[in-house]
Amino acid sequence: MNPARWLERAALLWPDRPALFRGTEPVLDYAGFNARAGSLAAGLAAVGVGPGDRVALFLANRTDYLVAMQAVWRIGAVAVPVNAKLHEKEAAYILGHSGAALCFTDADHAGDLAALAPGTRVVDMDGPDFAALFSDNPAPALHPTGQNDLVWLFYTSGTTGRPKGVMLTPANIQAMIMSYFADVDAAEAGDAKVYAAPMSHGAGLYQFIYLICGARHVVPASGGFDSDEILDLAGQLGRLCFFAAPTMVRRLVAAARARGDRGEGIRTIVYGGGPMYLADIRDAMDQFGPRFAQIYGQGETPMTITALTRAAHVEALAAGPESVQHSHRLASVGVAQAACEVAVLGPDARPLPAGEIGEIAVRGPSVMKGYWNDQAATSAAIRDVWLHTGDMGAMDEAGFLTLHDRSKDVIISGGTNIYPREVEEALLTHPAVAQVSVIGRPDPEWGEVVVACVVLEQGATADAAALDAHCLTQIARFKRPKDYVWLDDLPKNAYGKVLKTELRSRFQAVGTA
Repeated sequence: MNPARWLERAALLWPDRPALFRGTEPVLDYAGFNARAGSLAAGLAAVGVGPGDRVALFLANRTDYLVAMQAVWRIGAVAVPVNAKLHEKEAAYILGHSGAALCFTDADHAGDLAALAPGTRVVDMDGPDFAALFSDNPAPALHPTGQNDLVWLFYTSGTTGRPKGVMLTPANIQAMIMSYFADVDAAEAGDAKVYAAPMSHGAGLYQFIYLICGARHVVPASGGFDSDEILDLAGQLGRLCFFAAPTMVRRLVAAARARGDRGEGIRTIVYGGGPMYLADIRDAMDQFGPRFAQIYGQGETPMTITALTRAAHVEALAAGPESVQHSHRLASVGVAQAACEVAVLGPDARPLPAGEIGEIAVRGPSVMKGYWNDQAATSAAIRDVWLHTGDMGAMDEAGFLTLHDRSKDVIISGGTNIYPREVEEALLTHPAVAQVSVIGRPDPEWGEVVVACVVLEQGATADAAALDAHCLTQIARFKRPKDYVWLDDLPKNAYGKVLKTELRSRFQAVGTA
């Protein structure tokens, strides 16, 4: 099925409903949104873009981002969204690797990108070439896209090498949509879907859910995430729903507390893309109440592995901080979503008993078709029909999954596995600690030792002895950090994920921390 079908359906059912907003300003209703996408589709076809061709989008969030994606799908082409914060050389690699026929970008990047990617037609969305693509020809009919055809080519972050192109199909997207309605949230027509996180990733994937119910699509005037802007939009538009990385949630909570805002006008915050520590989600719920749902997924199975519902958050919080249910389930990533099966596997690739830590694997219709032009990587990731995520976790008897770390992040000290998240959770309960990331540092005696990279709260003080003593009240002695590194901030990628690879490269030499 063609993903552009959902826009066409919405335009037929609710032509006059407001569809696209720039901040609080309405831009297009559903009839206008569909007509603009159809016009652009005709223009793309006129310059030779056809079924199966890759069309990249190297852009910050804007309303025409959604228009362009819909136009691409309408003619059976493939959308290749590219992280807008990449360097032009990194973007050019993706254009070359994907064989992109055309790339939409902006005035800041068009010139350099055209020089770096001569095989791709570069269209500046801020210039006359983009306007010229809107044709007077009638919108082409929806291409008869098949369930297993490639429609979205998502490039991984590439923190351990060159990014790989994840091939997503309509079947993958439909599984994600079904799981969202079944396991995450009941989206409704009155909602305002805010694109504060990058459209090139999960925030953009969630467009389909809100197209299906004819809701509003809101791109903040800033084009990104600003806490005060989001809180203002909540007050002005109401029923805001958005995806946020845990770092964004923390910033939003801090801003709301500073202005005495309790989150009125926010309906749902879906968080994911990194660990939300127990102390942080308790703090967020204390400020905003029951507005949170959590998802755990990867690009290879988009937004779809497990979910922790709003109701599960409320039940775990109500159980009280001393209960196992509270601490375990609120810190978990929930249970397997309806469209997939999740297992925790041991080294022999066999499922482990409840409570044992192993590699998380998933199978089902949400799992990618494979990696673009990389059969070796596909075969390494998908083995015996299971997608091996590289993440480590444990599942309890009720099916609640708790993440530990990626397999490459596990610290092996003296032959014993130490999971950084356990140490991070302990340190974050100290009132002086704002952020922390725990890594392993090579050691000639122990193999690796635990190093905590710490960012203190503004104006707070704490030394290694104080944090060490605090850890000893929370975790086993052998897990405590052997060294502390004091930083002004942790290095993060564009989606708020802490770059442990960068921290390890900084402090890999013995005695440098």
